[in-house]
Order: sequence, then structure tokens, then C-alpha cells
Amino acid sequence: MRVLVVDDEKRLAESVRAGLRAEGFAVDLAHDGVDGLWLAREHSYDAIVLDLMLPGVNGYQVCATLRAEQDWTPIVMLTAKDGEWDQVEGLDTGADDYLTKPFSFPVLVARLRAVVRRGARERPTEISVGDIRIDPSARRVWRGPAEVPLTAREFSVLLFLARHRGDVVSKSQILEAVWDFGFDGDPNIVEVYIRHLRNKLDRPFGREAIQTLRGAGYRLVSNGG
Repeated sequence: MRVLVVDDEKRLAESVRAGLRAEGFAVDLAHDGVDGLWLAREHSYDAIVLDLMLPGVNGYQVCATLRAEQDWTPIVMLTAKDGEWDQVEGLDTGADDYLTKPFSFPVLVARLRAVVRRGARERPTEISVGDIRIDPSARRVWRGPAEVPLTAREFSVLLFLARHRGDVVSKSQILEAVWDFGFDGDPNIVEVYIRHLRNKLDRPFGREAIQTLRGAGYRLVSNGG
């Protein structure tokens, strides 16, 4: 398996390369985002280990650029940034996994093997359901060419429906995904946010993409014209 390691900490990168070679990987190195992006474009890799804080072009930009170019090579982000929102941004940008420094080398190897087993599946950074387009990283939504402003909670409910597009999801599933497990308020709050979404995304455009299945839950469909 051929792996590209992009990290500006040269000693660490050399150590990772040596370790991966000992595990049977073929490894190329880049020490900045520009070179990393060039190598990723010029060669075929089974996986990419990508630091975030890179000179030239940062890891988020490298990942987003590759995904925008329809390059679905599995990416494991390796970084000292350990905040939960850093991880969210990395995964929303299109990464497959996230490992913080300092890290366990056996864990890195295991995660690389895992993402390689899953393969280079298409993972678009935007989600489309009919003419609804969602950018999870930027937290923006469009219905056709028109951008539709949503609150944070409305966006989270829509994103959950979009990630399960075509499937019926129950009120309790939405509550568990969008609210926390300790939520003890009125579960009918879900109905309130579904109504908000319909008022913003469906009714002004003459559509019915958000469907209610009585006694079962809700479903987001692409042909809700």
C-alpha cells in the first residue's frame, strides 16, 4: 500500500515513514501543503496522512481541494489540534479519520488499514437532496439557486434528515442526534423544528420534500415537487 504523509515536522514525518515502511507500506513525504497537494494530484495513493497546521496551504484546504476535485483517497488527519470543533471541521471537510498528537503509532497503522479496507468511496463535502444543497462545513443551505438562512438547530435537524435521505427517521432518533441524551423537555419540540424547516425550505418554493409518516416519523425526499 502506498501512503502519502504530509507533515511539516520533519523529524516526526521521517519517524512515521520509517515505521510505516517497517509495516510494509510504501511512503512518500511532503513537508508543506503545496507539495502535498501536488503529490496527491500527481500520484495514486491508498491513503494520505495529513497534518492540519501546514505552511503554504493548510490541511483543511488540501482536503477540501482534493474532495472538490473528486479525489476520494482516504485521509487520516494527524494534528496537535485536539478541540472537538477542529475534529468536526476536519471530518466535515472530507477526512475519513482524525488522530491527535501525541499519538500511538500502532493506532495510526490500524486506522490506516481500516480506511484502506473501506476504500476510496465517494464522500462529497456537500450533500444534495433534489435541489436542496447543504454544506455541512460552512453550515449553509440552498434551495435551487436561493440560499436559505437557518438557525443552528434547524440546520442540525435538516442535516440529520439529509444524511438519512429517503429513510424514515423517528422523533426519538432526531432528539438523540440533535439534542443531548439528557434532554427532558417536550419531545414535540421536533415537530416545531420540522414546521420551521417546511416554512423556510418547502412552502416558499411550492415543494413538499419533508414528509411526515404518521406514527413512524419523518423523511426527506428528493422529488418533493
